[in-house]
Amino acid sequence: MKVLFIGDIVGKPGRTAVKALLPGLVDKCKIDFVIANGENVAGGFGLTESLVAELFRTGIHIITTGNHVWDKKDFIPYISKDDRVVRPLNYPPGVPGNGSVVFTLPGGLKAAVLNLSGRVFMTGMDCPFRTAGPEIERLSAETKIIIVDFHAEATSEKIAFGYYVDGRVSAVVGTHTHVQTADEKVLRNGTAYITDVGMTGPSYSVIGMDVDQIIGRFLTSMPVRFETAQGPVVLSAVTIDIDNETGRASGIQRLQLTYP
Repeated sequence: MKVLFIGDIVGKPGRTAVKALLPGLVDKCKIDFVIANGENVAGGFGLTESLVAELFRTGIHIITTGNHVWDKKDFIPYISKDDRVVRPLNYPPGVPGNGSVVFTLPGGLKAAVLNLSGRVFMTGMDCPFRTAGPEIERLSAETKIIIVDFHAEATSEKIAFGYYVDGRVSAVVGTHTHVQTADEKVLRNGTAYITDVGMTGPSYSVIGMDVDQIIGRFLTSMPVRFETAQGPVVLSAVTIDIDNETGRASGIQRLQLTYP
């Protein structure tokens, strides 16, 4: 199996790039399964039902999220209706939505996606390390192919988590910081890993937002409503090669495509 994981899609520029580039990328790289982090698709903050439908029409199979998943209040009822959109599993009990999903591909092959949030420099969450163990065991009863979106700020937390689950999942892909790291590797026991896959959004920006607004905020400390930057877009992603029988990864490769 070959998996494509697309980094955090930011606003309309990111959605436009995915729509334009994804079909060709799937054909060229012979992709079987497409995952994308979509927590920033609505103007950089949150998701809406219509925009999620738009992403699914591009060919994305599963949408992961993170700390911005609740930014659009109208989306909260929807997340419990469509298990193809997952939120971090380690929210406290009673939170709507699902933290993982097992997706059946054409031909019957199953692949699981697990979404977790870090705790360092993030809002209060249950421990992702302790939360992950029982869920990985549960998912393993259905499929050996398990891809984790670890949505976290601190590189140390992401790296430690990768080693913690090495050999128990197929891949750990970091999201949230919007800056692609150059540390992709297959760990000792067969788990593909990258600290952050990067973003799919305007290249002339500060993690997707208008440059002047962000600089102004740093200069004055005054509150400002950030807007998605405009201009050419970079689509950041990784491809991951996974053995269908064992769930072990044999390779991971970074991608960065520009549009237009």
